[in-house]
Amino acid sequence: MQTMKRSWGIIVATLLAGTIIGLIIAANFDFTNIGFADSRPKTALGSNQAPVEDNFDAINTGKAFVDVAKRVTPTVVSITSAKVVKVRNNPLFDFFHDDSRGRNNRDNNREFRQQGLGSGVIISNDGYVLTNNHVVQGAEEISILIDNKEYAAKIIGTDPKTDVAVVKVDAKNLPMIALGNSDNLEVGEWVIAVGNPFSLELAHTVTAGIVSGKGRAPGIGDGTLQYEDFIQTDAAINPGNSGGALVNLSGELVGINTAIVTGGYGGGNVGVGFAIPINLARNVMQSLIEVGRVVRGYIGVDIQQVDNRLAKAYGLSEPYGALVTGIRPNSPAQDAGLKVEDIVIEVDGKKINNRNHLMNMVASYKPGTRVPITLWRNKKEMKVNLVLGERPEDDQPVRLTNNESNEAQLGLQVATLTPALASRFDIDPDEEGVIVTDMEEGSQAAEEGIRVGDLIREVNRQPVRNLAEFRRTIGAATGDVVLLRVWSNAGKRNLFVALRREN
Repeated sequence: MQTMKRSWGIIVATLLAGTIIGLIIAANFDFTNIGFADSRPKTALGSNQAPVEDNFDAINTGKAFVDVAKRVTPTVVSITSAKVVKVRNNPLFDFFHDDSRGRNNRDNNREFRQQGLGSGVIISNDGYVLTNNHVVQGAEEISILIDNKEYAAKIIGTDPKTDVAVVKVDAKNLPMIALGNSDNLEVGEWVIAVGNPFSLELAHTVTAGIVSGKGRAPGIGDGTLQYEDFIQTDAAINPGNSGGALVNLSGELVGINTAIVTGGYGGGNVGVGFAIPINLARNVMQSLIEVGRVVRGYIGVDIQQVDNRLAKAYGLSEPYGALVTGIRPNSPAQDAGLKVEDIVIEVDGKKINNRNHLMNMVASYKPGTRVPITLWRNKKEMKVNLVLGERPEDDQPVRLTNNESNEAQLGLQVATLTPALASRFDIDPDEEGVIVTDMEEGSQAAEEGIRVGDLIREVNRQPVRNLAEFRRTIGAATGDVVLLRVWSNAGKRNLFVALRREN
């Protein structure tokens, strides 16, 4: 019996060993069929899988963003502001909210504490911070948050014409940002925006994009902004980012984030943001710190854009430069021999792209600087040397643009009628008023028949003899329309033109 059991055990063991050996051989020669339960492809998993070939360019670019963010974020600060605003009460509110003495509250004004949030960039280790004018404008209290510590700040100076402001905190050994050269930026170049969108909880938000354009003049603000030379970027900029940093991949500050175009989609980012070039902001900043006000270079000319038709008429190969429409008396331009119909095409060896470019470039120089200027006159280039003066504060061209309540853009630029302008536009030099030197195509004024060369004699039935009176009367105007009495140069007749206003 024991012998039988031993025999059966040997047989079973032999069969089992044979089966195992057969399966191994079949597997090696791929004789087995794949069933539905094992229909997946034969893929090595986990650590046995061959690694994807490294894309070193992408990895290094990513590390560059990380390095820049680490370097820049400590220099970008949150700025909070506060001011007291008086709001007129609703009479129904007074009726239903009697005071404690049992009679209606007759005070028609209520006071509210209005809070503001923006960003800033530390530009010196002893506490100077660069930001936007609109971030601190009208503020009675300003606080800056640096590394979770709150500092009281004071305004060193503001410049509404460029929307630049400098504030300072009493601190030492602060991290500060490196200043770059915005002239070297190229369209398509990567940039990073750092700021505090929407709330303090989102401080040091980092977004990335490219330079979408340069030298932009979108006509933003309430009409006080006169020097527009914006960098356009699609790096996400949102409310609260104003005053924050726009930096290149070297971690250098190339712009101060200022404005966005929302497209009417709720006030958020739609990929169109604008930043003040650091070269413009730096000149303003230094002047505010060193002098306490902005001192700008001055030529003393009235200028307008050169479009395709003017370029062809004056024999230019392309539309660029700025056409001189008037020379101010006793100005550097007059001393240097500039003439009406000259086109300024270069300043200090740099090509002038357009009217705004010339304004911004001249303003960036200090008064007393001698600069070579290239003119296009009688279809030939000629060079003059000009010593810049200091731009008078009241010598600004008037441009009527959108205000905070979305006032319809009128699209006019005017200047005091001078003998040179009278000669240029064939107007009696004894006339008084302001002459239209530039128009925006498609504007309300253009639709109403106003043209370059027309003379505005009255605003709301008040005579205007010069630029200052025109500005003052426009500023004081109320109601739904501004009524202009205009001498139409083309029609040689007087016109009354009513331009709409929204209050």
